[in-house]
Amino acid sequence: MKKIGLFFGSFNPIHIGHLILANYILEHTDMDELWFVVSPQNPFKEKKSLLKDHNRLDMVQLAVKNYSKMRASNVEFSLPQPSYTIDTLTYLHEKYPDYSFSLIMGEDNLQNLHKWKNADTLVKNHHIIVYPRVFKGEKKDSEYLLQHENISFIEAPVIELSATEIRNMIKTGKNVRPMLPPEVFEYLDGSSFYK
Repeated sequence: MKKIGLFFGSFNPIHIGHLILANYILEHTDMDELWFVVSPQNPFKEKKSLLKDHNRLDMVQLAVKNYSKMRASNVEFSLPQPSYTIDTLTYLHEKYPDYSFSLIMGEDNLQNLHKWKNADTLVKNHHIIVYPRVFKGEKKDSEYLLQHENISFIEAPVIELSATEIRNMIKTGKNVRPMLPPEVFEYLDGSSFYK
């Protein structure tokens, strides 16, 4: 059975932190592939700051084109919005019955997992790989971390880089070249995105 890691996100834009994390997970787990699932609308985020779906998908495709085990996925584009992870997983299991899917999420998402649609079913039926996140100005509250046999923690490097910060830097004319895959930088540099 092919093992697929699903890394959900807005990727608005995808940056080197995403690639470093994805590569680490592929190198330190038994995943065969990692799919970046570009979400049209996260139920917990406002849509107004998002670039169009196809632009974000284009950037992910550019970013992963030289990585043989990474893929860009637009699976949620054809599903009802807002996108709920449990619905996407149900669809993927039907479409790829011979694949095994694991969720990849940050520690911050794990702490809010109880707010997700059908969270209990999600945890019961799927392996979840949790990577550490830096909590700026927030205290980590470890008592909310789930202790469950389907949840495993990976000591991936913590990258203090956010898409929000990158968008703000682009808006104010600052250089973001070192923070983006070269192809993504070129894509954005020739556009008016985030300005």
